[in-house]
Amino acid sequence: MDIHTLSRLNRFRAIVVTLIKYGFGDIIARLDLPEKLGPFYPRKQPKEGTGTYTRIRLALQELGPTFIKLGQLLSLRTDLVPMDMAEELSKLQDEVPAEEFSEISKQIERALGRQLSEVFSEFEEKPMAAASLAQVHGAVLRGSGELVAIKIQRPGIRQMIRNDLRIMESLAQRAHERVEALQLYNLPRVVEEIKRLLTQELDFSREGRNIRLAQSNFAGDTALYLPRVHNDISTPRMLVLERIEGTKLRDALTSWPLEVRRDLARKWLRATLKQILDDGFFHADPHPGNFFILSKGKYSLLDWGMVGRLTPETRIKLVDLLGGVVLKDSQLVLDLLLEFTEYRSDIDMDGLHREIMDILDDYHSVPLKEINMGRLLTALTEMLRNHQMQLTMDLSVMIKAIVTSEGSARMLDPDLNVISEAAPYIRRLARQKYSPQMILRTVRSSFRNLWRMQQSLPIQINHIMDKLQRDELTIGFEHKRLEGLRRTLNQVANRLTLALVTAAMIIGSSMIITTGVKPFIFGYPALGLVGYLISGLFGCWLIVDILRKNKY
Repeated sequence: MDIHTLSRLNRFRAIVVTLIKYGFGDIIARLDLPEKLGPFYPRKQPKEGTGTYTRIRLALQELGPTFIKLGQLLSLRTDLVPMDMAEELSKLQDEVPAEEFSEISKQIERALGRQLSEVFSEFEEKPMAAASLAQVHGAVLRGSGELVAIKIQRPGIRQMIRNDLRIMESLAQRAHERVEALQLYNLPRVVEEIKRLLTQELDFSREGRNIRLAQSNFAGDTALYLPRVHNDISTPRMLVLERIEGTKLRDALTSWPLEVRRDLARKWLRATLKQILDDGFFHADPHPGNFFILSKGKYSLLDWGMVGRLTPETRIKLVDLLGGVVLKDSQLVLDLLLEFTEYRSDIDMDGLHREIMDILDDYHSVPLKEINMGRLLTALTEMLRNHQMQLTMDLSVMIKAIVTSEGSARMLDPDLNVISEAAPYIRRLARQKYSPQMILRTVRSSFRNLWRMQQSLPIQINHIMDKLQRDELTIGFEHKRLEGLRRTLNQVANRLTLALVTAAMIIGSSMIITTGVKPFIFGYPALGLVGYLISGLFGCWLIVDILRKNKY
């Protein structure tokens, strides 16, 4: 949607005003937004002692669910944003006041196609939790008497997010084109990612499928228990799950013995490594709030709305990367990081290689069992950010999942040996790399690509030669990001024209005043006075326009 069309939306104006409120008026001014948003862009100074990252978090918090999800996504991208900013954005909470039960009950009945009393014998009007996208209510199924948790979307949330995403896309593109400091973050791509993730998260049937897939992957695991999904009454807007009662992680730190906590720490870390390295399908946000201890030795992981996926080839490369770290093979680590990232052609390879060697030296100065995998991955992603190298979304989420899981597991057991726990999975994937099945798969893929190439290459060459003979071969050039330059040139030309017209009117009016042409007003020629008045109005309008856009 065009920015001028968006400017007519009240929501667009509210977003701009909120950003200005938290001290980002300079950025708004540089976006060259339409004049109808207001006569001036105020430059409100933030409160003393409030840092930039805190103001970003507060602004996103106030703007609501879509922007909160943007902040939460950026908190996972430590290859894009500084670690301090990622930590600040990770504090974003989307807990909001609960929706009126009368509205929620209508939403549930629309999803069910029946009355509440026909499905549930009891229903708790007060929600167990209320977030920006949905809220959760407890209920009892009629007939079976089973306790369930019902996750239901807030009324109107889909349309609100759809509108916000349109606005966010336009602002992100405009900021990327006009604010050089923001180009590092590639905001248009980040918005595309948030759009994809939000679309998935709003489909509760997908979350149900994620839980069932995780249950299948952990079928033989007696420690991890995942709630049963009631597919018969769940819909894309409502998810009905078996109700889980347990102890939160922070409560377990004081109420459970050290031996039990150590056992749970190992099981949790193993489950995370299994998801990433064995299954290639993992919970993207395994923070302590989603971790419930059910009994001694058993736990549950909730909220499977956002998950990550890794291909078998990527998982094998991850094992090679870990092997390069353990063996202190800086060249192998460099080669694999280049495969995992997007980077500029003018990147300083020698400088990057030296930084990798420094990081490996730091971690080889301590015993292997004391290596903190989370800190190592964090150091590598911080290095990538400094060199403007961007990981894919799934790899960024995977690193965040490992860092979060290891940090939470160390809360339970500070002496946890991460390398020892990861060793079986690494060895298994290393063997898989050279298994007959993997070798055969690689050979088949190579032959398939060669076959396709030998079929298409002669046709393409003949097509190019035919165009050459007919003198029809052309090379196209596309100019990108010139919209801002074109608009600026138009503004300069318009202002210059108006200034010349104003100057001409002043000169002409002065000549009329000196000739004494009738009629007179206050003893002066009326035509000359009118000319002065019009030229004065033009001049004032030009000054106001320049001040309004802060272009002085």
